[in-house]
Order: sequence, then structure tokens, then C-alpha cells
Amino acid sequence: MSRDALMKEAHKARAKSYSPYSGVKVGAALETEEGKIFSGCNIENVSYGLSNCAERTAIFKAVSEGFTRFRRIAIITEKSETSYPCGACRQVLAQFSPGMEVILASERGKRRIFKLRELLPHSFSPQELRADET
Repeated sequence: MSRDALMKEAHKARAKSYSPYSGVKVGAALETEEGKIFSGCNIENVSYGLSNCAERTAIFKAVSEGFTRFRRIAIITEKSETSYPCGACRQVLAQFSPGMEVILASERGKRRIFKLRELLPHSFSPQELRADET
């Protein structure tokens, strides 16, 4: 799928955002290595810690359907500038595909493209849980 087509899917997901507290609507579209698309929006809760970001909504949907390898994610906000994924989302994405492409966009046409490793250069990995072999 092209970047533009993936961005359109993220835009559609953003329209479904439930964000009565922040007023910031975010949409994400995640492309698997197999070419399947999973979308998500941010879902807020009056108890902020129970809210979920668009990126994690999309990835949790994909993983719950058996997909764990991802090519790229498109994230769009209605702000004039692009917004970066939060640290929790970066870590969740890195769990599965630390080399994936991250496309950030605003509704006003700004776009930036990164590799996830650029946004989270020292992610926590499963190897960190292994005991030292000294």
C-alpha cells in the first residue's frame, strides 16, 4: 500500500476518535509485512491513565488477529504540526518491529517520515530480560 493510501486509512480512523477531554483526535493505520491494514484511534477515559493511544489501538488489534511483523504505521492529528507517538507507543511498536517506518502527518498537510529506531534508539528488548552469562 502506498504511503498516501495508508494515510487515508489513518484519516478515516481519526474520525472515530473518542477524545472528549483533550479534544485532540488521532488516527493510526498500521501495515503488516503481509500488506494487511489495521487502524485505530485514541480512546480517552475520564481516568486518564485508562486511555489508549491510536497507535496502540491499531497494534493491539493486529496482534489479537495474529500479526506481529509490521512494515509501517501512519499517524495523523488535526493539529497544524505533526505529533510524535508517546514513549509507551514507541516501546510497544519496537516490541514487534524496531525497524518499521513511522509516517507522521497533520490534517494541514505536514508530513515527516522516520524509522522507529530514530524515535526510540535504545528501546527495551526481550534480550534485556535475559540474565548475564558471566
